[in-house]
Amino acid sequence: MTYEQATALLKKNGQEQVLRFWKKLSAKERKALLAQIESIDFKEVARCQAMLPGSGVAAETVKKGRPTAPKVAELKGAALKKAVAAGERELAAGHVGVLLVAGGQGSRLGFDGPKGAYSIGPVTGASLFYFHARKVLAMSIRYATRIPFYVMTSAANYDATVQHFEENEYFGLNADDVVFFRQGMWPGMTADGKIILDAPGHVFMSPDGHGGMISALKANGCFADMEARGVTTLFYFQVDNPMVEVADPAFIGLHTLEESDYSLKLCAKRDPNEGLGMVVKRDGHFDMIEYTEMTDEMNNRRTKSGDLYFKFGSPAIHVFSRVFLERLAAKDMPLHLAHKKIATVDEKGTVVKASEPNGYKFEKFIFDALPEAKGVTCFAFDRHEEFSPVKNAEGKDSPATCKADLQAKWRRQLAKAGISVSESVAVELDPVYALDAAEIAKTGLLLQAE
Repeated sequence: MTYEQATALLKKNGQEQVLRFWKKLSAKERKALLAQIESIDFKEVARCQAMLPGSGVAAETVKKGRPTAPKVAELKGAALKKAVAAGERELAAGHVGVLLVAGGQGSRLGFDGPKGAYSIGPVTGASLFYFHARKVLAMSIRYATRIPFYVMTSAANYDATVQHFEENEYFGLNADDVVFFRQGMWPGMTADGKIILDAPGHVFMSPDGHGGMISALKANGCFADMEARGVTTLFYFQVDNPMVEVADPAFIGLHTLEESDYSLKLCAKRDPNEGLGMVVKRDGHFDMIEYTEMTDEMNNRRTKSGDLYFKFGSPAIHVFSRVFLERLAAKDMPLHLAHKKIATVDEKGTVVKASEPNGYKFEKFIFDALPEAKGVTCFAFDRHEEFSPVKNAEGKDSPATCKADLQAKWRRQLAKAGISVSESVAVELDPVYALDAAEIAKTGLLLQAE
């Protein structure tokens, strides 16, 4: 893009202020700014502007209808075996891909790098990426197939994420089966719809949310890649939870048997106010209520037996049908805005840190796909086996609690395989050598001293 082309484009969209410091910029800064301008989808900018206060359009549509708890499958016995068998058939046929959402940075953990590169192995110090990738490899080996691993990064951590995989030789995976792609970015705006500069030659950009995954898959050719590989089903999870049962056959099988577009794993909340989104039904349609939107009445509502009425929360473990995501990619998903403190530049080009919220970020939520789904399945799982996120540096949902939960799980697997380990000994299992208790009993253990 040339300066003249950028000027014309910005003028057409009422954003001429983006180039107001052009004369002060170096050649390198000018090139970078033009690249930013070229990357901006001004059709989406117009959609964002329509969401701003004072635009005359409500920022969020008021959802009507009293929310009710959905039916949640708690599979046991023959029903569980049937689901597992169906999932194993899909895996063996090469119909399953795995999608990891890994755009976050480790700053809240005091770590300078992608959150996925954060060390979580209690013995080896292995990263979150390590455990996720090794599970994909383990499932590929078990079902004698190649499971493609799609890793969505942010623009900020793309290079570092690729480097981490390269330095670790893709954790044993075939490099051709690991597909990295960038999440979309949107410019921040002032209340009057002007794009914000956070430096004289730089537009403030922020990720477009986990719902942006759908358009990113399309923009980066991932749907075409899936179709070429024969992938019809996509297992989705987030980077901060190393306990996920990646490509769980029971979950995939139930999704397949129910012919669902969108399936969700749900777990019982540990307390009424736990920060998990709640899947509900409104007027016959599925929906998600963020935990911040849950009222005290909803959080504490009880059944006649005394259980929480809204018992199950979502830790963002999903299964999607590829054709469903492709169908959504052709639509405009709802937008959500957040009022934030954003650094700006004054008239002299000096960077000014905001002391109060002064601009808006825009996001898409994956949960907004729920009402579009022709079939939705909710599958209950045991959080002690599959959910222990790393979100905070200390306290609840921290590295310490996650490592403790991982070791407790591994000890249960060892005990089930007839192996007793002293509580004083640190435990870590490599998924490739010991994916579950059955494999431990079959293959034995490769021990490593601390």
